[in-house]
Amino acid sequence: MKIKTVRQLEEMGQLYAGALKKQSQKVLICAGTGCVAGGSIEIYQKIKQIVDKSGLLASVELAEEKEGIGVKRSGCHGFCEMGPLVRIEPQGYLYINVKPQDCEEVVQTTLIEGKPVERLMYSWEGKVYPTQEEILFYKKQTRLVLENCGHMDAESIQEYIAKSGYKALAGALQTMEPDEICKIVSDSNLRGRGGGGFPTGRKWSQVLAQKSKIKYVVCNGDEGDPGAFMDRSIMEGDPHRMIEGMIIAGYATGASEGYVYVRAEYPLAVERLNTAVEQAREYGLLGRDILGSGFDFDVFINQGAGAFVCGEGSALTASIEGKRGMPRVRPPRTTEAGLWGRPTVLNNVETFANVSLIIQNGSEWYKSMGPEKSPGTKAFAITGNVNNTGLIEVPMGTTLREVIFEIGGGIRDGNGFKAVQIGGPSGACLTEEHLDLPLDFDSLKKVGAMIGSGGLVVMDEETCMVEVARFFMNFTQNESCGKCVPCREGTRRMQEILERIVEGKGMVKDLDLLYDIADTVSSASLCGLGKTAGNPVVSTLKYFKDEYLAHVVDKRCPAGSCQALKIITIDQDLCKGCSKCARACPVDAVKGKVRQPYRINQDQCIKCGACIEACPFSAIKEV
Repeated sequence: MKIKTVRQLEEMGQLYAGALKKQSQKVLICAGTGCVAGGSIEIYQKIKQIVDKSGLLASVELAEEKEGIGVKRSGCHGFCEMGPLVRIEPQGYLYINVKPQDCEEVVQTTLIEGKPVERLMYSWEGKVYPTQEEILFYKKQTRLVLENCGHMDAESIQEYIAKSGYKALAGALQTMEPDEICKIVSDSNLRGRGGGGFPTGRKWSQVLAQKSKIKYVVCNGDEGDPGAFMDRSIMEGDPHRMIEGMIIAGYATGASEGYVYVRAEYPLAVERLNTAVEQAREYGLLGRDILGSGFDFDVFINQGAGAFVCGEGSALTASIEGKRGMPRVRPPRTTEAGLWGRPTVLNNVETFANVSLIIQNGSEWYKSMGPEKSPGTKAFAITGNVNNTGLIEVPMGTTLREVIFEIGGGIRDGNGFKAVQIGGPSGACLTEEHLDLPLDFDSLKKVGAMIGSGGLVVMDEETCMVEVARFFMNFTQNESCGKCVPCREGTRRMQEILERIVEGKGMVKDLDLLYDIADTVSSASLCGLGKTAGNPVVSTLKYFKDEYLAHVVDKRCPAGSCQALKIITIDQDLCKGCSKCARACPVDAVKGKVRQPYRINQDQCIKCGACIEACPFSAIKEV
């Protein structure tokens, strides 16, 4: 069905909103990647089947406008640690760790009898939290970009329209000129959520000012940071919000085509984006003469091969063009000569998802949240040694302490907090002294860190920071495109040094060498990957130099996690000489005679721990 006018869109919105109200209860089964991996599709199918067998109508298609129970596959609810998740509306119940065998009870007890299933509800320190909104993980958040994720059918354009979807686009096309839109976005101080924090409105105005007849809009969905899944969740859970932002950007800058670059490792996101694009075309919201405005715009989906460097703008556009994804020298910038040499608006998924909110509510509303120079909200993926892992959204300026200890529920197993890696492989490690630091672009830049795309990896006191630096450097070195020598060779040298250190072969002079190489790579590399590659090394050296010195001087890992630096010894007073340890050792490193205490030849020992498991007297320990 083609929607040809703004009036028709309004009527459709009312029709679908009415159909949504006819669903007396709604069962929202999380169908984000994490919950799908945990079996949520089977739960969806089983609940739908049980509802139908119970004589109730399982309403899946919103357009039918029938009374019944809405059974839906939603996007990511965010509380990934507790998946698969099922939300029941209007009660707001959130059931966690749901299994297929729980479905009968959920339908009978909640949907038919109207009672909660308490054993499936989240509890903390003995207290049960019946509704999603009461759980501290959600209570402390401000979900704007993610407001629909987990609260609507992720594959339904009807539900998006029912929730005022494409209303911002209609208003922009009907009442605003392109330069007005650029001004509103500029006045809102929206900054790019992909990492750099460049003012979005300024970028759009630069493209609008270009004289070229052909311009493009490109959405960067190539989210490659380890532990980050913000953009993926938006593409999976609310793809129309992002597409609406891209269409508005096209109208504001004079572009008629948009491209979404998403990594092929996100198959569910690719599937839902393709579905959303086809739906938008079917409804006349993509294509020619959108809403009778005379404005033409279409969106195409491109899959990347998973190269981290393609998150960089010029490498990304080269990849879309069918070339090898490698950055180029700038200027000219993407706004002047981007995709196929034409002026191009390039923003990430989360940035575009903010646009419709700003157009609908105004720039002053947007600036009312967060610091003046970094307003709005930011989505973060919080992972690592924290009790509540998952996807969150908080106002800019929220502190690390609030995120980790309130929303995240603190450190697992009662361990102490040690550090948090922010900004992905190109970010930096922050410590306890930074817990009250506001999370915004400028505050983090002052301490040598960056928000990046929004990944937060929390580490406890048992984490070896040298190994953390080695892990991220290994990632960066593997992902270097190799075009420029400083990045290609510098990251390799740093990786080799860090590997020597964690193997117990490092020297004190290696620490100065790491600083020198990091500085060279940072100042001489071609693109952002190389310029920030040394951040994890420099930040861990700055805040945890004692750990580095313990590795190179004492040949000891304070955290006890570096395998090569572990020492396994036999307590001579406890050893009974049973010889079980010697028989278990795969390299014949345990020496001695029966009925006499045994010893371990440290030069032969491979630290496998087989002797520890074999000893019946707990005489063998790892130090």
